[in-house]
Amino acid sequence: MAVATGAARSTIQAGLRELAGESGEVAVAPGRSRRAGAGRKKAAVKDPGLVAAVEALVDPDARGDPESLLRWTLKSTRQIAETLSASGHPVSSRTVAHILEGLDYSLQANRKTLEGKGHPDRDARFRYLNEQVRRHVRRGEPVLSVDTKRKELVGNFKSGGQAWRPESDPGKVKAHDFIDPELGKAIPYGILDVGRNRGWVSVGVDHDTAAFAVAALRSWWTGEGRAAYPKTRRLLICADAGGSKGYRVRLWKVELAHLAADIGLSITCCHFPPGTSKWNRIEHRLWAQVTSNWRGQPLTSHEVIVNLIGATTTRTGLTVHAELDPATYPSGVKASDEEMVSMAALRSRLEPHEFHGDWNYTLRPPRRPK
Repeated sequence: MAVATGAARSTIQAGLRELAGESGEVAVAPGRSRRAGAGRKKAAVKDPGLVAAVEALVDPDARGDPESLLRWTLKSTRQIAETLSASGHPVSSRTVAHILEGLDYSLQANRKTLEGKGHPDRDARFRYLNEQVRRHVRRGEPVLSVDTKRKELVGNFKSGGQAWRPESDPGKVKAHDFIDPELGKAIPYGILDVGRNRGWVSVGVDHDTAAFAVAALRSWWTGEGRAAYPKTRRLLICADAGGSKGYRVRLWKVELAHLAADIGLSITCCHFPPGTSKWNRIEHRLWAQVTSNWRGQPLTSHEVIVNLIGATTTRTGLTVHAELDPATYPSGVKASDEEMVSMAALRSRLEPHEFHGDWNYTLRPPRRPK
């Protein structure tokens, strides 16, 4: 055995004695390399208080303990091992990891589940909005879900996601995401025609304002809405509670009133409750698909952004039209008191609904003279 393995004869003899035991018979169970109880003891066995000390450091209930040594630091296995060693429990970071696994701990990220205090009529609001959508769809009237996608830097910047490329040849982009003063940014404003499963996106270059949002709606009506719904007299818009189209933004209502007068339609707007924008259809039926379509693709120009958005399709039949809106929309513009007074004087223009009129309202065009 010594010649075959290269091990010393004394090592082989010691192994034979360990296998045989005092009685001379083999004392190792099948499948084991040594008899039970042999080998180095585990750290938790040699130090009975080690497991409790580890759990006390990482227990979530102990994070607010002012006496905790790791109260304001990242609880990595290395830092836990150093803290335990300083307090009389010498241990390695690897051993700490094994102990944590045995205690059913694992590395986890935060999970967004706590939504805070909800409005008492929150469920009723959703039911009301859903009924409005069903009513307009039954009548063959357009139902639009609107929202602004996040602003995108234009240039050779890193884009989230991965795309197929030759092996070991990743696309090279800028190391820092500083806005290019010449290319600027892109502000995609989306309109989802729920009934037709059709998207319309206006890519702005200035600011996300109420005027920009209504300009996108005007472009949609002129570009395809008028042809798709030639006989309709009503239009429903489902929007978030905040942003350029928030229910408290007076300029949004004024601009919608102008739009209603120009196109001759009654425009009903229903807002989602705060913190519930993820249930807006456009989020998962349009923007999620757009993000997936341009994953891993640097948005090097406005033309690239428009083409990538316009090429977005899904197996369920979604198609998207995209166009650039180069107009300027100054921020900070607010509806004057005179404009609001003029709307209040023409009560046929702005009609709050009986159910939460601040969230649900209809803007009607001026009555045409007979």
